[in-house]
Amino acid sequence: MKIVVLDYPRENPGEIDWSGFNKYGEVTRYERTLPGEAADRIGDADVVFLNKTVITKEDLDKCPNLKFISVIATGYNTVDVNACREKGIPVANVPSYGSEAIGQHAVALLLEITDHVAYHDGEVRKGRTNTANDWCFWDYPSIELENKTMGIIGLGRIGQYTMKAALAFGMKVLAFDSCKNESLINENCNYTDLDTLLSKSDVIALHCPLFPETENMINKDTIAKMKDGVIIINNSRGALIVEEDLAEALNSGKVYAAGLDAMRNEPPAMDNPLLHAKNCFITPHISWAAIEARQRLVDYSLDNLRAYVEGNKTNIVNGVE
Repeated sequence: MKIVVLDYPRENPGEIDWSGFNKYGEVTRYERTLPGEAADRIGDADVVFLNKTVITKEDLDKCPNLKFISVIATGYNTVDVNACREKGIPVANVPSYGSEAIGQHAVALLLEITDHVAYHDGEVRKGRTNTANDWCFWDYPSIELENKTMGIIGLGRIGQYTMKAALAFGMKVLAFDSCKNESLINENCNYTDLDTLLSKSDVIALHCPLFPETENMINKDTIAKMKDGVIIINNSRGALIVEEDLAEALNSGKVYAAGLDAMRNEPPAMDNPLLHAKNCFITPHISWAAIEARQRLVDYSLDNLRAYVEGNKTNIVNGVE
């Protein structure tokens, strides 16, 4: 069996073990596959793994031997899953590999906003404490999270991890999700409608997937429903936010701060208004990048291959069994 890995999440050399794939056939791995290269690189392969490479119907038409596709990620919008369904090609993904790391990063973004650790570290390193008259200083006030309300849009595995951290800080949690987990409801955590979440939350964390109904959900109209001085955290998908509207709200003070690990276009263009907005903290889409999460991503992808070979397909997203 021929196996082609068109691209894979960035890793440090030798850090992640891929050797388990060799047991199932001849493996060819590419660090990156540019637009237009996919079909040639797939060739007569039976199985394809990919992360960000786009596979179109035209690519599929050129690769009649292809029998199984597995996305080395949770999102699978880079693959034409409908065309795969028509051709009887199952498409699998990795639905959960980095919940802990991604939830942790959401909290890291929030704490940077509330405590300004990096900024004050920089001031200390400039020697400012040696010249100040007082024994301490701050240029931004810290914000205490106790008794504040966090609204979580999407209370799946990642949202639940963020929820646990919020509750540990003494926050109340409001959640909006089409699928309710009744076991999570208690005096400090409850589900509500979106408008109530927007109007009652001091912090809003986005942990939902990107679908047509969630694209651009944070916009000038929904921002207008939020509390003045709200904090927005997004390390889910960049296109959940209309970036121009968020930048305007940050600059006006309607939104106190935003912590972002996902942008609509990555890397963002240097004229992206969020790069120049007040109190906007941006990291380069690294929420998932803990070594533990990256190894799970590869291990679970291997599990998808094993299940396919054994005839017990798992994590299929396009209904082809």
